Amino acid sequence: MFNNLNFAIFKQTIKEYFKKIFLKFIAKRFTPSILTPQSSILHLICLSVFLLLTACATQDGPPDYYVDASNIPNAVPKVLPRSPYGNPSSYEVNGQWYHLRNSCYGYHERGIASWYGTKFNGERTSDGERYDMLGMTAASKVLPIPCFVRVTNLENGKTIIVKVNDRGPFAPNRIIDLSYAAAKKIGMTAKGTALVQVTSIDPRTYHAANSLSPVPMIKHPELYLQIGAFRDEQNAERLENNLKQFTSRSVLIEKGWSNGLPIYRVQVGPLKSVDETDYLKNLFESEKLGEAVTVIR
Repeated sequence: MFNNLNFAIFKQTIKEYFKKIFLKFIAKRFTPSILTPQSSILHLICLSVFLLLTACATQDGPPDYYVDASNIPNAVPKVLPRSPYGNPSSYEVNGQWYHLRNSCYGYHERGIASWYGTKFNGERTSDGERYDMLGMTAASKVLPIPCFVRVTNLENGKTIIVKVNDRGPFAPNRIIDLSYAAAKKIGMTAKGTALVQVTSIDPRTYHAANSLSPVPMIKHPELYLQIGAFRDEQNAERLENNLKQFTSRSVLIEKGWSNGLPIYRVQVGPLKSVDETDYLKNLFESEKLGEAVTVIR
């Protein structure tokens, strides 16, 4: 008897089989020498259907069966050797260079999480393991592999522990890519993204009973983009004026202190959604105004 995963693989095999038959049918039925106005229309319809099937075949998403993520346990932190694969000191993807941290310990970031599912299920991860969308794993651009992190959805307070064993996400403005099961456990599969806090775990001091201090839920988390930070307030004001030419959102200069000296952070927000954050980040960077970093308050 098929289990759920085997059934999904069987369905994908059948889909690929019929797609090949469909392509052979088009190749035999519609050639330039026999095209008529009527067959041309049918040709276009068939081509549209094929493109739709192709898009559906390559689109990522959840499995087509119910998964009770509450029954899937968190990853258990343990001391593991550094993987011989997937750990270059630096690497390039789509023209962007990334530099790995020397250690997972001390990592603490807030940002936007995404997730990946059926499209990559069964594929090799960066450390050579097979990706299991029902496992509690994640991908990071900068953390060494393997390591363990706690991920908290700041919008609902749900927390999970995952093992980082892959590289990504390489979509801009994302800090972690969760497996389908991990994403479902913190309630983010429907939206596709979530505002999260990611904190590294030291397996040497981890104890399941009293493992980690709770992360307070933010009732109404707000999104901002920080485009620059300056010692000179005039430079911050100059950037503020430039940004106002490209957005109607509020542009703020937040004064803080670093190493006993003032620092002026230029931020835009609050922003309405992750989509707006992505749009403005792309806009500001394409206009060479600075690298925009997501800030969650």
